[in-house]
Amino acid sequence: MAMSQGRLRREGGTSLDIGAYLVALAGLGLIGYGIMFLIRNFGGFIEIGLTPALVGGTPDQIRAFSPDLFEYISHLQVAVSAFIIGVGVAVVGLAWFGIRAGQGWALWTALLAPVVAVAIAVPLHYPYGIATLGHLGVIYLDALILLAGVVIAYYGSRPRRAEQLRRAA
Repeated sequence: MAMSQGRLRREGGTSLDIGAYLVALAGLGLIGYGIMFLIRNFGGFIEIGLTPALVGGTPDQIRAFSPDLFEYISHLQVAVSAFIIGVGVAVVGLAWFGIRAGQGWALWTALLAPVVAVAIAVPLHYPYGIATLGHLGVIYLDALILLAGVVIAYYGSRPRRAEQLRRAA
């Protein structure tokens, strides 16, 4: 393997490919979660892994209390699902077209985009008592797959010291 103009030249299936496939799988997981989130908004209203007791009422009770609030919450859930799906599409694209090609910027972008989203979104679940495993477990699993893929791809993309020395000689 040799580095040339920021691009890694390599042969065949390597740990770089395996890492990229895992990152793409994590992206597909985000797309799937976003779709489940969207369907849940229209099919049950309350997010995956939460109960009416945790959110303060059933969908009908919330709608009866304030139809405008119900519609506002629904609109937010649709918007959140759209952003989850969009990040997933970006991660898949970065993995397939960038990481597999040995592009370091694609590897770090595929990691940072979901990490920033999770770092902002997840902490507030804890003080509000809605950080259930059923609610956040899928995201935690997806994050582990993403991290594993990034680590494997990173080590798969590093030029071996012996090859560097051989080429320098």
